[in-house]
Amino acid sequence: MSPQEPALQADRLYRFYRAGDEETLALQGVSLTLTGGEVVAVAGPSGSGKSTLLGCLAGLDDPSGGSVTVQGRRLSHRPERERAALRADHIGVLLQQGNLVHHLTVEGNIHVAQGASTRRDRPASRELLESVGLWERARSHPRQLSGGEQARAGLAVALANAPAVLLADEPTGELDGGTETRVLDLLRSVADRGTAVLIVTHSQAGAAMADRVITLQDGRIEP
Repeated sequence: MSPQEPALQADRLYRFYRAGDEETLALQGVSLTLTGGEVVAVAGPSGSGKSTLLGCLAGLDDPSGGSVTVQGRRLSHRPERERAALRADHIGVLLQQGNLVHHLTVEGNIHVAQGASTRRDRPASRELLESVGLWERARSHPRQLSGGEQARAGLAVALANAPAVLLADEPTGELDGGTETRVLDLLRSVADRGTAVLIVTHSQAGAAMADRVITLQDGRIEP
C-alpha cells in the first residue's frame, strides 16, 4: 500500500434502527478516509453516532446504506464470517470494555487473536507486550491488572496481527491523567509506524494528539 492510498474508506454511511413504529437515524451520510500514519479523532456528544460509526468501520455492524472498504477490499454488506476474516487480517479494534477474555492470560489473549488471522507476518507476543511495557505481565490474567495495564494489554491484542487500521473506542475513558498520556503516546507511536489510527473520544487530550478531528452531531459530520 502506497503512503497516499487509503487504508480505510467510508462512503456515505447510513445506519438506522427500528423499534416498533419508531425509527432512529444513527448515521446520516457519513464519509471519511483514513491514511496510514495519521491519527483521526472522532468527537461529539453522547448519542451523536460515534460508536455506531466505529462499529460500521470495524465490520462489527453493517451499515443500512453506503459502504466501507479496507485496503481496497469491500468490508460492508458481506456475511459476518467474511467481515470477521477481513477484520482479523486488516483491522485492530480496541474497546473500552470487552477487549480481553478474562479466563485467559494476557499472552493467551494475543494467541487467540492471532489464531483468527491468516497472516504470517505478525509480530511475536513478546515483541507486542514489550512495545506496551507489559512483558513481565504476560502470564497474568486481566483481573490481576490495573486499569492502565488492561488498556495497554487490550492495545497489544488489537495490534496482534499488525493491522493496517486501528479503531479505538474511548481508549482512555476510565484512566487517570498520567495513564491516559501513556496510552495516547502508545497510540501515536502506532501511527508513526504506518498504521491508520482512529479514536472515538470525549478527551481533550485525545483530540489534541490527533492530526485531525471529525465532529459528529446527530449522525452527521459537522462542516
